[in-house]
Amino acid sequence: MKKIYLLVLVLISTLTLAQSDKKPAIDVSGEGIVNIIPDQVTIMVRAENTGRDAQSVKIENDRIVDQVFQSLKKNNIDAKDIQTDYVRLNKNYEYNTKTYNYAANQAISIRLKDLGKYETVMNSLLESGINRVDGVSFTSSDQAQLEQEARKKAVANAKMKAQDYAGVLSQEVGKAIHISEFQQSSSPQPMYRAMSMDSEMAGGQQTIAPGEMEIKVRVNISFELF
Repeated sequence: MKKIYLLVLVLISTLTLAQSDKKPAIDVSGEGIVNIIPDQVTIMVRAENTGRDAQSVKIENDRIVDQVFQSLKKNNIDAKDIQTDYVRLNKNYEYNTKTYNYAANQAISIRLKDLGKYETVMNSLLESGINRVDGVSFTSSDQAQLEQEARKKAVANAKMKAQDYAGVLSQEVGKAIHISEFQQSSSPQPMYRAMSMDSEMAGGQQTIAPGEMEIKVRVNISFELF
């Protein structure tokens, strides 16, 4: 019993010392934003065919996909900028006719490093037999560099906030003792504002507007206070 009592005293003393050694700190968040006009676009398209016979449906779908690849090659699209996202062959039941049919799908993503090629490439894709456009997404070739710049701005913003708070209290901000970055579900997502493309870029026709891309990074930082 005496040993247990001594152990409790030791634990209480340890906790008390730990609490007394805890240094004053301030927790703040910072945000860094960098804006840029995107210089790349990724087109997500799909070739889809249906029919009663699985083999003929797949053959026709493969024929269209081959034409797509040939047209992209003629437009000087680098092979590393073309990616097959998925290939599917599904058997579907039609309740009205009580029969089965087959659907062959192949989805392809094409990255264009020259936005001026968009209209030409899109038209060639449709001529090749593509019957589904699942969307387009804009990116920047300087994505990594922009994220670094946004990150630095976020840290500077957090430090400025900490100094504002400390100044009112007649205290000073010391070194950072903890830093965490706000993680989104994926890399910072672009946000778009309506902007016009140069009409000459699209050969006199405009069907997309790249807008302005926003890279945003948030951080949480704990600073010592003196």
